[in-house]
Amino acid sequence: MDINELILRVVIGFFVLFAMTRWLGRKEISQMTFLNFTSAIAIGSITANLVVNQNLSILNGVLAIVGWAIITYILGVVELKSKKARKVISGTPVVVIKEGKLVNRTLQSTRLDLDSLNALLRQKNIFSIADVDYAILETNGKLTVLPLDPKKPVTKLDMNVPITPKTFPIPTEVISDGRILTKNLKKLKLDTNWVQQQLQQHNITSASDVLFGQVQTDGTLFVHVRGENSE
Repeated sequence: MDINELILRVVIGFFVLFAMTRWLGRKEISQMTFLNFTSAIAIGSITANLVVNQNLSILNGVLAIVGWAIITYILGVVELKSKKARKVISGTPVVVIKEGKLVNRTLQSTRLDLDSLNALLRQKNIFSIADVDYAILETNGKLTVLPLDPKKPVTKLDMNVPITPKTFPIPTEVISDGRILTKNLKKLKLDTNWVQQQLQQHNITSASDVLFGQVQTDGTLFVHVRGENSE
C-alpha cells in the first residue's frame, strides 16, 4: 500500500465514521448500552480494517460500516417502539441495594463486585451502604441512588425558606468572546439595548470588552470582563 492510498483510506474512514456516528445520534455517546457498546466496537474495528487492510477494498469497507450502522439504527428504532424488544436488547435496571442491604442475587447476576459498587456510590458522595435506601444499576452501567431520609440533603422547602420566583427558566449565555448572541436574546424576548443598559450598570462601555455574559434566572446579567482574574 503506497502512501497516497493510505492517506485516502484514512480520510475516507474518518469522514464515514464521523457521518455514521452523527447519524446514529448522541445516545451512542451519552448512554452506552449493550447495543451501543457492540456497535461502537464493531464500527471502529471495521474502520480500522478499512484504513490498514489493503486486501479490503475501500468500497467494501465503506459498505460494511454503513451496513452495520443501518442495522444499529433499525435495532434502535425497534428498541424505541417495543418495550419487550428494549428489554431483550438493552436489559432492564436492577436493584442492587434495598433498604440499606445488599441484594446478593442481583450482584451475582450482574457480576458487580463490592469494590466497584462502593466506587459507584462514592461518585454519588455516599460512603456507606447503610446510608442507602435504594440503589439501582441502570442499563448503561450507571448507578442511581436514593439515600435514606436522614441522609438526604436539606432543601429550602424543608427549612421553609421562601423560594425566589424565576424570571427565566435557566441561565442563558448572551455574550461570548465580545459578541452579543442575538439569537439567545430573542429567545428571552430581550434586545441589544437591554444588554447595553446592563453593561452600563457594570461600568462597561462595550460588549467587546466582555469575555462572557450570561442572563441569570432572576433577570440580572453576569459578566466576566476580558483580562479579569480571580485572586
